[in-house]
Amino acid sequence: MKKKALVTGASRGIGREICSRLLELGFSVIGISRNIKDSEFSSDDFQAIRADLSDEISTQTVCDKLKNESVYILVNCAGFGKFEPHEELSAKSIKDMTFLNLTSAMLLSNTLLRSLKSNGGYLININSIEAIRSSKFAGVYSATKAGLRAFGDSLFEETRKSGLSVVNINPDMTKSAFYDDLRFDVSAKEDERLLASDIADAITHILSMRKGAVVSEYTIRSLNFGISKKR
Repeated sequence: MKKKALVTGASRGIGREICSRLLELGFSVIGISRNIKDSEFSSDDFQAIRADLSDEISTQTVCDKLKNESVYILVNCAGFGKFEPHEELSAKSIKDMTFLNLTSAMLLSNTLLRSLKSNGGYLININSIEAIRSSKFAGVYSATKAGLRAFGDSLFEETRKSGLSVVNINPDMTKSAFYDDLRFDVSAKEDERLLASDIADAITHILSMRKGAVVSEYTIRSLNFGISKKR
């Protein structure tokens, strides 16, 4: 029987690329997203769960559905950002960002942790470069990603004797739909941006390592920095 992986934010960008890579590596994959369907990938090994993980009731429904699943890999990838002066953010944006980027990952990890530990599997958090630096107009987003990183670090210490590998991945600006609703985008230059496949490559590397060794933190950056402002 194939080992099972669960990926949030699976319908686009980094999450979609990770799903594709895990399917290529021979895993059975459950993908969670607001706008996803079973036909998202041409594979019988893919199952879609359509849910809004920024909503508490929807997230709890997903957790109840998954509580008896035997999962080998959990990838907490779902997230969004709004980058404005803090006083310009709406209360809803703050709450939704905090819940999707951090709280939902904690709830899913809580639901699946016993399974992940018993399977000696992997819990992988897709954080952000903003988890390890400070940037203007990114207070809430940075706080949620730094919180997810701290959560992963604590879980590593808590569970390491179980055989569970906990990994924090901190990608720099990556070409994806993440920027569709923002006023800026990644650079058009190849050496000033990451691709979603770069993050999938990191996961391939992590999974290829012998059990007993784990990369607890994996930061990926473009060789040079660039940004593109939208008109």
